[in-house]
Amino acid sequence: MEAAVTTCYRHPSYETHVRCTRCDRYICPDCMREAAVGHHCVECVKEGQRSIRRTRTVFGGAVPRTAVPVVTYVLMGLNILAYLGELVRPEIVDRFGMLGAGLTGPDGSQYVYARGDFPGFDTAGVIDGEWYRLLTGSFLHLPPDASTLGSVPFGVLHILFNMYGLWNLGRVVEEQLGRGRYLALYLLSALGGSVMVYLVAPDALTVGASGAIFGLAAAFYVINRRLGRDMHAVNRFLAGFLVWMLISAGFTSWQGHLGGLLTGGVVTAVLAYAPAKRRTAVQIAGCAALFLLLVALVVLKTSQLTGGAVA
Repeated sequence: MEAAVTTCYRHPSYETHVRCTRCDRYICPDCMREAAVGHHCVECVKEGQRSIRRTRTVFGGAVPRTAVPVVTYVLMGLNILAYLGELVRPEIVDRFGMLGAGLTGPDGSQYVYARGDFPGFDTAGVIDGEWYRLLTGSFLHLPPDASTLGSVPFGVLHILFNMYGLWNLGRVVEEQLGRGRYLALYLLSALGGSVMVYLVAPDALTVGASGAIFGLAAAFYVINRRLGRDMHAVNRFLAGFLVWMLISAGFTSWQGHLGGLLTGGVVTAVLAYAPAKRRTAVQIAGCAALFLLLVALVVLKTSQLTGGAVA
């Protein structure tokens, strides 16, 4: 009497005598996956991977399966693409740069905002409901011909310095916080920098990722303190950032730098010191509360500028 022919459960035309050590189904070489004992089938391997708990950082972020700082790369790419867009269409800066309150004249030129009705002049900026400027301005930079530092166009140095800072700080902070928390930190820091500009210098047109990068600098400081590392080098690093903020106040937006630094520090403190048992819930609630506070500040400033009429 002939023995029954056994075939792979996924490929019935393939004769095999090997079974999955988990589910006991017959599997062919194409369906075999090495295991500690014997072989597993494809479905059992997938089921096992789903049951494995992802390793998380001290701050609750999932440790990525690859060490590539994906979010940092994407943010750098967006900044560079926006800069290339500026080279093709220079008017992008005026249209999407961070402007709190301004007037657009009949000739299309920008004028300092003043409350009142001026025939032929239209309000522009956040005060006119263009809230997107609070974020889009953080992805733009000075055009190459904006000004010069010696023989080098400062507009080029502007994006180069910021991308260098984003690369050096971003990949470290992203690794510690995890991608989702890192992205929230970056965007809230950028928003905080723009809000500070709106509160202090609403008539200034500002661009640049430096507000978000100052937020990353604050995050780097808080992270190292939370992890109990030697703070001597970290203190010198943050002191250098503060000195640069003072030196550059004459030709950059110190308001954006300060707003990003403060916001980044608050966000990272929430992420770093949230209680372990309710960590994710507290982190989300803390970031949401900070976001609402920034929105409320924008609404109040708009009301002050317009005399009570909020766009």
